[in-house]
Amino acid sequence: MKSQQIVLTSRPTGAPTSSNFKMKFTEIGPIDDGEFLVKNSWMSVDPYMRGRMKSADSYVPAFQIDEPLEGGCIGEVIESRNKDFSKGDTVLGSLGWREYWKSNGDGVTPIDPNLAPIQAFLGVLGMTGLTAWVGLNRIASLQSGSTVFVSAASGAVGSIVVQLAKAKDCRVIGSAGKAEKIEWLKQKTGIDKVINYKETSDLVGELAENAPDGIDVYFDNVGGDHLEAALDVINDFGCCVECGMISTYNATEPIPAPRNLFQVIGKRIRMQGFIVRDHLDAKDEFVREMTKLIKADKVVWKESITEGLENAPAAFIGLFDGDNLGKQLVRIS
Repeated sequence: MKSQQIVLTSRPTGAPTSSNFKMKFTEIGPIDDGEFLVKNSWMSVDPYMRGRMKSADSYVPAFQIDEPLEGGCIGEVIESRNKDFSKGDTVLGSLGWREYWKSNGDGVTPIDPNLAPIQAFLGVLGMTGLTAWVGLNRIASLQSGSTVFVSAASGAVGSIVVQLAKAKDCRVIGSAGKAEKIEWLKQKTGIDKVINYKETSDLVGELAENAPDGIDVYFDNVGGDHLEAALDVINDFGCCVECGMISTYNATEPIPAPRNLFQVIGKRIRMQGFIVRDHLDAKDEFVREMTKLIKADKVVWKESITEGLENAPAAFIGLFDGDNLGKQLVRIS
């Protein structure tokens, strides 16, 4: 069987471009005993993948040149010689960026297509939602009535953070860079205030104005000027949850530390980074809580869908221009 796949042809310098990717065909041989074959239906593109395009390993191995990329995916088992996976099963895996893949079951999870649209397991009910949940509950230990600032609040993770915080009766301030994103946040998530960071010359001043009593938790998806603003406005003993710093991912030179980092000392700020894979033991608790919130209409989500595997690189590149609203997905078939 022939399968299309997207490979990395060169490591990006600065922002990734289409020239860093190409489509290739590969042969997939017959499955062996204990294996099954999956046809992908959906795949996820996420900002963290930019880090894997660098030559150095970080918390995950770097992507290799002329090898297919990887990422969250959902597909259907179309052939099986594994007792735990049957033909017709819907499964969640990590071998996106391709049409077909074989597995012995390691790292593959069956999902229930009756619980939610299957692509939701790449977003609100998947690693995206778990990231938001872990950041607020395990890292920040969020308390009811807190004031929370969320950067990239209309993004895949940020939009879920907003709603989980609102479900705990918190005041939530977010940032976004496009009118349609700001309007969606106001209409759908119950957010209290949204700052258009592209239209302000004083992010610190706007944040302080919208949080006159300071902020207690900063959920950081951006870094840079957003982190500086949060450090100025955060209250004593506040918490900075360091989830991502998309403003730095395409930098070609070292990024200066926040100029006001000394605030961490004077305000006794707790700043903690986290990797969601370290908290997979929370998955069952997260799914139970998130399912209840969805059924109670306390959590909604938005998907930006790109059609066709061949357009996956463009969908990924668009993340850094803010093209997506909510979770960016690629429908493969």
